[in-house]
Amino acid sequence: MTDTVPTTDVESAVLEACRRAKVASRALATLTRADKDAALHAMADALVASAERIVDANARDLERGRAQDMSPGLLDRLALTPERIGTIAQALRYLAGLPDPVGEIKRGSTLPNGLRLMQKATPMGVVGMIYEARPNVTVDAAGLALKSGNAAVLRGGSAAASSNEVIVEVLQEALETSGLPRDAVQSIDAYGREGARVLMNARGLVDVLVPRGGRELIQAVVRDSTVPAIETGEGNCHVYLDASAPLERSVDIVLNSKAQRVGVCNAAETLLVHRDAAARVLPAVAASLAEAGVTLHADARASAAAGVETVPATEEDWATEYLSLDLAVRVVDSLDEAIDHIQRYSTGHTEAIVTEDIGAAEQFVSRLDTAAVLVNASTRFTDGGQFGLGAEIGISTQKLHARGPMGLAELTTTKWIVYGDGHVRD
Repeated sequence: MTDTVPTTDVESAVLEACRRAKVASRALATLTRADKDAALHAMADALVASAERIVDANARDLERGRAQDMSPGLLDRLALTPERIGTIAQALRYLAGLPDPVGEIKRGSTLPNGLRLMQKATPMGVVGMIYEARPNVTVDAAGLALKSGNAAVLRGGSAAASSNEVIVEVLQEALETSGLPRDAVQSIDAYGREGARVLMNARGLVDVLVPRGGRELIQAVVRDSTVPAIETGEGNCHVYLDASAPLERSVDIVLNSKAQRVGVCNAAETLLVHRDAAARVLPAVAASLAEAGVTLHADARASAAAGVETVPATEEDWATEYLSLDLAVRVVDSLDEAIDHIQRYSTGHTEAIVTEDIGAAEQFVSRLDTAAVLVNASTRFTDGGQFGLGAEIGISTQKLHARGPMGLAELTTTKWIVYGDGHVRD
């Protein structure tokens, strides 16, 4: 969108897109599982067949990103290759193999007066998404919305504009080929930030809004949206090496948590090490991180024990989601101190402990209020695909309706169905 486009035109265009999505959602709500699964396979096939076209568009996005000094982590999130497109398509096929969440009976009973009650899962209707530099999210959101019987209105941001334009066209063509409304998946990228503002205020047309990106984006949506929003989280994730943490396991889990892929919300950003484990495990952990190119922002005790070059940690480091090859490191005196640190700085996403002490693990799990807690496993597992949910529309760090990776079930609501036999209330 250019600055010369009148605001009224943008508002009209976005609201019209939302109206079309609302109409499409009514058709999707009554689809059989077979219809939805066939469409998902058609979308996957179309993505693979169009891989060259998508990669060409993505190259234009990457070129702009480099010219704008986009960070390596964000460039990695943005980048598409034929192999990544194949993986994205495979996620759609995996979704097709999952049970249909629509129609699931949540609970039911027969009252003493003979009324029969049933609470049944139903689609939300229209799901809006606002996200940044993640063209794979365009596919994930479209697939999850379709399988759960919802239409999707997507605003993917300027960084991935070229990629998303082609991806949405490919998905819409696949929907039409499958006999479904192309308006079931729509992009409003062309209308820029003003379009996002209109989407946030399309209450009555859009049923739920999911922001996915950095803190500034998420908080803007939570603060300004009149459409009900599910807050997804920035990930200031911690790994805590307890006093009994075994050496080899500590190295493997910390390295994977931090460096397997740095530009994602479930990558570790802070390492806490019990003082009794510092001299024993930190040198090997630090050496493996340094070899991977990670800069350690360490407190005095961690720096002394690390055995590699570090930079002094500041108060700001403890609260930072780097999304880069940087890691804050602190030595703590106890499990209690580690938990206190995490409770102070955590964003409620994912925390992990490495330990052989069952009691310490249970304390860590029970005392931390966060969407996911992992014991002796990498933070990178907090992911819809890894949890067996198929793709995810985001990782919720709030507590209402959905928390943690949001898959198909989280994109449904419920309705009560009541069967009577001429019943009237006294």
